[in-house]
Amino acid sequence: MNEFYEFLTGPGIWAAFIIFIVGLSVRVTYLYGISKERDRVFYNHVNMKWAIRSIIHWLIPLGSVSLRAQPVFAIAFFLFHVCLLGVPIFLLAHNTLWQAAFGVSLPSLPDSIADVLTVVFLLSALVLLARRIVRAEVRFLSTAWDYALLILTSAPFVTGFLAYHQIGPYKLTLTLHVLFAEILLIIIPFSKLGHIVLFFFSRTSLGFEMGRRGARTW
Repeated sequence: MNEFYEFLTGPGIWAAFIIFIVGLSVRVTYLYGISKERDRVFYNHVNMKWAIRSIIHWLIPLGSVSLRAQPVFAIAFFLFHVCLLGVPIFLLAHNTLWQAAFGVSLPSLPDSIADVLTVVFLLSALVLLARRIVRAEVRFLSTAWDYALLILTSAPFVTGFLAYHQIGPYKLTLTLHVLFAEILLIIIPFSKLGHIVLFFFSRTSLGFEMGRRGARTW
């Protein structure tokens, strides 16, 4: 177990980040190339004002008509994404790893706040899961992979919470925490989770297209 953990926090973390960065870069480059080839007319109507407005209204809780129509989901959706990005990046224990692996250290959240945000994230994930199960139109569009991605996204938070509070075998939960996190990083470029980057491109595209017609995208 110790050797496996050392591998995960050494070569494993480097491999996961390389696949994550290169995979996303290749995917974005590929999609941009297809867009330039097939939608040449589209690029004659580029206006960053439309793009920025399209992006901002979807980054603000209840900033769009569709989100205002389902406020519980909108709030859970917002909290889910804020915690998903904020906790891993600014957690003190993770910053120690960033420093050791990459020589970079960011401002850190107090452990007590990170603990609360972890619980908020998990509750938000449950709301999103319940929505997929309860809402017929969402359930119809959901596949087993969609449920698996939500569970996989939550797994590092569950195991991290258990490891921090030393619930269960500490070394096992800590190893699983790192393992799930690295699997998640590797999967992101090849799945719907790639929207962490592609979101900005799709909203920009919609902003250009609808903006030139005088229509809102939010």
